[in-house]
Amino acid sequence: MRLSSGFRVAFTAIAALLGAATAAQADCGNIRFSVLKAGWVIGGSGGSGAFTFKGRTYPISIGGISAGFVFGASETTFSGTVCNIVSPGQVPGAYGAAGAGAAIGVGGQAIVLRNEKGATLSLVGRQVGLQINADLSGLAISMR
Repeated sequence: MRLSSGFRVAFTAIAALLGAATAAQADCGNIRFSVLKAGWVIGGSGGSGAFTFKGRTYPISIGGISAGFVFGASETTFSGTVCNIVSPGQVPGAYGAAGAGAAIGVGGQAIVLRNEKGATLSLVGRQVGLQINADLSGLAISMR
């Protein structure tokens, strides 16, 4: 299963429009991280990566939990933007989402999340593994 180029273009356009609404007050940075996720009804995830803002790179850690229908294990490499921020200190925090998906072998993911400080993550990812889920998920990002 591959992420079609049309879907990628549409997702990027939506993310750009969401980011443009707050461009006057805030800025965006780039983010890239890998997450390992495994579960049976309750799932856990963890990973690491980097966030780049105004030419400076910050190492980050990822942790999370999900509950609902979760089965299997996978690794996903995400890349995208963090918008609606004025400083790197707005990126750490808890991000929540409800979602459903499946990966058998290789699959794609796209998601937009927001934390309690107003930072908006717009991500696309490549998932490898065997996983089926319909769950509520939480993702925590911390600076290392």
